[in-house]
Amino acid sequence: MVTKEEAARYLCNAAPEHCFWVNNGPILKNVEELADALESLSEDAYHYHANQDKNDFSRWISEVIGDSKLANDLLRSKNKSSAVNKIRSRLNSLKKKAS
Repeated sequence: MVTKEEAARYLCNAAPEHCFWVNNGPILKNVEELADALESLSEDAYHYHANQDKNDFSRWISEVIGDSKLANDLLRSKNKSSAVNKIRSRLNSLKKKAS
């Protein structure tokens, strides 16, 4: 179970040098921006970052944001829609806990 402090930390912006640079797309500072960006990301751009060889989104969430639960959920996502749903669900849970 995530603590109130952990939830708040997971919702914060990453330091500028740790932002996520989407291939030919925006620069993301936090999990909410990731969810928003994924919704409008092309399938090609999504698969550039998440494929059978790697998952840049999961790695960023794990290494920079520190949310291992969401990182593992993203590893299990089979497509962009599933990833967005898992991120949105986690965001809702974290926001409730942090408030």
